[in-house]
Amino acid sequence: MAEAPDICPALTYDDAKAAIRQLTEAFGFTVDAVYEGEDGLVAHAELSYGNGKVMLGSKGTGSEFDKLMTGAGPTAVYVHVTDVDAHHERAVAAGAEIVMPPTDQDYGSRDYMARDTEGNFWSFGTYVPGVTG
Repeated sequence: MAEAPDICPALTYDDAKAAIRQLTEAFGFTVDAVYEGEDGLVAHAELSYGNGKVMLGSKGTGSEFDKLMTGAGPTAVYVHVTDVDAHHERAVAAGAEIVMPPTDQDYGSRDYMARDTEGNFWSFGTYVPGVTG
């Protein structure tokens, strides 16, 4: 069993179910858990990619986290992938909005960036924080 990550980004969405669809279909995440409230909103979801995780939920749940995130702007999340071009092709095929095509960076990484259904930016690249350098 893989070691649990120590850091997990947490995002809120107006349409968390659409975000989950995009993250799985376009970007290759796996759904680990989805908990819905009686109102059908996503109270909490966990998705994984490799040994990383992201947590997300619906806006408007009334939870303390939801209240604190009210008015928060878009965020950016970086995900390490081994084959940037194949990952990019999958995202394009699924209709993701690409804001930067695969690009070789001066620091040795190859990256691309996409915007999700609600304006958050997702970077996918070969850089491994703390390892690549």
